[in-house]
Amino acid sequence: MTHPALNIATLNIAIKAARRASQIINRASVNLDHLEVTSKQTNDFVTQVDKEAEAAIIAILRDATPDYGILAEESGTSVGRNPQSEYQWIIDPLDGTTNFIHGLPQYAVSIALARNGQVEQGVVYDTNRNELFVAAKGKGAFLNNRRIRVSNRIKLQDALVGTGFPYRVFEHLDTYLNIFRELTQKTSGLRRPGAAALDLAYVAAGRLDAFWEFGLAPWDMAAGSLLITEAGGLICDLAGEADYLKSGNVVAGSPKIFSQLLQIIQNHKTDSLRA
Repeated sequence: MTHPALNIATLNIAIKAARRASQIINRASVNLDHLEVTSKQTNDFVTQVDKEAEAAIIAILRDATPDYGILAEESGTSVGRNPQSEYQWIIDPLDGTTNFIHGLPQYAVSIALARNGQVEQGVVYDTNRNELFVAAKGKGAFLNNRRIRVSNRIKLQDALVGTGFPYRVFEHLDTYLNIFRELTQKTSGLRRPGAAALDLAYVAAGRLDAFWEFGLAPWDMAAGSLLITEAGGLICDLAGEADYLKSGNVVAGSPKIFSQLLQIIQNHKTDSLRA
C-alpha cells in the first residue's frame, strides 16, 4: 500500500482506506439491481454502498490515527480521542453516487487530511480504471506513481473545461446557464462527467484545462484541490480567494486558462454566490 514517491505514513493510510472502500464499491457495482437507494434531498442520493464504504474508511483511519477528527459525507463531523487535534480527515466514500446507481463508470473515493483547515494530503481513487491520484503538500501530485502537471495551454479557445450542473439547488441556475452559454462559444468544449473529485484530479493531470462548479461540499473538493495546486494549477472561490471549501463555489485550472475562466465567471452577477 506504500507510495514510494511520497513515503508519508498518513498518506499511505489514506491509500489503504481508499482501496478498501473500492473493494466494497466494485463488489456492489456488479449487482446494481439489488441496490438500496434513498434520497437525502432532491437529486441527492445515498446507497448502502456509500455507508459501508465510509464505515470501512473510518475504521482504518480511526485505528491508525485515533486522535484525528473526521468530516465525512454520510456520518458528518466527529472528533477523535483528542478533541483539540489540529488534524481532520475529510471523506467522500463514493463521489458520483448518481453515476454509480445508473452503472455509469465515473465515480471515485476521495480522502483528504487537513491541518487547521488547510489540506496537506489528498487521495482520489478511480475504482473503475484503477487510477490512484495522490498529493502531499510541497511534494507534488502523482497518478499511479507518475508525476502529473496541469496542462500548458494558453488560450481559452483551445481549452477543454469541466463543470457540474446545478442538481440540488436551482436558485442560481440562470447565472450558471449564462456562464455556460458564454463558455460554450469561447472554449474548445465543456464536459460534465458528474464526479467533482475526479474532475479536479483530471485538471491536475492535464486532461481538463479548467473546472468550475457552484454548491459543492468540502468532501467533494478537499483532495482534488491539493492535487491541482501540487500539479502547478490554481484554485479559488468566486471572489478569487481561497475560501472554496466553505463557500462551495470553485474555479480551478492551469494558470493561463484559470485567469481567463475566472474573469468570465466574475463578469456575470455572481455576488450573491460569493457570500
